[in-house]
Amino acid sequence: MRTLSVAQGVAWRTLHNVFTNPALFVPSLLFPLFFFTAFAGGLSGISHTPGFNFPDGYTAFQFVFVLLQSAAFGGVFTGFGIARDFESGFARRLLLAAPHRTGIVLGYAGAALGRWVVTVTMLTVIALLVGMKVGGDGVDLVGLYGLGILVNLAAVLWAAGVAMRLRTMQAGPIMQMPVFLILFFAPVYVPLTLLQGWIHGVAVVNPLTRVVDAARSLIAGTPAEVAAAYGTGIALAAFFSVLALRGLRKAEAAG
Repeated sequence: MRTLSVAQGVAWRTLHNVFTNPALFVPSLLFPLFFFTAFAGGLSGISHTPGFNFPDGYTAFQFVFVLLQSAAFGGVFTGFGIARDFESGFARRLLLAAPHRTGIVLGYAGAALGRWVVTVTMLTVIALLVGMKVGGDGVDLVGLYGLGILVNLAAVLWAAGVAMRLRTMQAGPIMQMPVFLILFFAPVYVPLTLLQGWIHGVAVVNPLTRVVDAARSLIAGTPAEVAAAYGTGIALAAFFSVLALRGLRKAEAAG
């Protein structure tokens, strides 16, 4: 119960800071909306490419990617907040006061999920308003958003591990760039089968490719390799949880 209390306190404080500070909240909300508009609108002509046969159209095709992107960057932006808490001295006071420090990591993870829920709700509403087609049923959509939750969790655990090791906002690029690269080395604009050259080879071994493809199959109502995608997401979250907890130990040792 004490661990849960710590987690709730950290999550509430983080979400309160985000939602009451437009400089923190507005960019994380506008970022995915900008990408959705740019990709789904400006690049919609790609859907006429020979071999592009996604059944629900290019808007739904890009919505899935932006959904997962917003989940990942919701976790990264929370990592920025962790680093900010260390720079301000709050995190060090929290480490001294919290009897069960694992709850600190859980609290930041809960905050990352909370801010993503707001973002993805807005994104979904806008996508439906502009006429996005959805072929999947309720179960498929639960699976789709479940993959988003796993991506969000993996991203915040990665960012937390970095932030707690370096404890400075200067660690921001280290948190952000690997996530940015792994996202954009997945099949972003066209299906994997239409990629050519070195980018195809990178996408094949990119673990996020399996997640993106499975998520797109879910919104289309034709689930494919969903179990493998969930396995990948769980494995990433488990791996980065070790990184986050070790980062927490580093922060504890640093005092």
